[in-house]
Amino acid sequence: MRARNAEFTNRAAIFGCIIGVPFALYSLDHENGAALLANWLSPKLGMNPDGLARILFVLAALLLAVAALIRTWASSYLSASVVYAPEVKSAWLVAGGPYCYVRNPLYFANILLAIGMGAMMSRSGLALCVAAMTVFCYRLIFREEAELQASQGKTYDSYRALVPRLWPAWRPRVPSTARKPSWSAGLRAESWYWGFPLAVLGFAVTLNLGVFFIVTAAGIGSFWFLTRGRKIS
Repeated sequence: MRARNAEFTNRAAIFGCIIGVPFALYSLDHENGAALLANWLSPKLGMNPDGLARILFVLAALLLAVAALIRTWASSYLSASVVYAPEVKSAWLVAGGPYCYVRNPLYFANILLAIGMGAMMSRSGLALCVAAMTVFCYRLIFREEAELQASQGKTYDSYRALVPRLWPAWRPRVPSTARKPSWSAGLRAESWYWGFPLAVLGFAVTLNLGVFFIVTAAGIGSFWFLTRGRKIS
């Protein structure tokens, strides 16, 4: 179940495929899942289906904003050189901020991303996206856990026994470390991720797919610029 070296090194590209490929299922399942849900709910709620669909897309954008905020918070305790490193960084254990609630906040945010972006997909696309994202995140987690166990030993055992792996606790499970977050570093690392909620919100306002794809492409392009075009820390 652990991710192989190639999977971990190329995880950003795989995440991109997990988000992008399910859109191709529109060729088989032609209806947007959020629109179908709006059509089903609208008579029960006494609402216009188009207006309700807009509300659902706005809610999806809010969920994506939550995901971006979680990743920014988590990355503020690390740096882009760690978050996007091609290998597991296990020399130290971070136990501050969101890491007091969940051991893998970055991957938790990615699952929220799959759900939020799924609002733009067909029903089958949404199901594939969330399932593939969840499975791949667990594979990466199992890989990282093995290396942290080997590096940190009993310290990691104690942390793992208290803090959930992927689904956050309602309250912090361990005291926060003295390490201070750098929100500027977090924003630099995750600035591209904020393109997802902006893209879905843009579609909710305009109902123009061109707006959605342009903003999404701009965000992905900025990710390439940040992680490949130049080095950030």
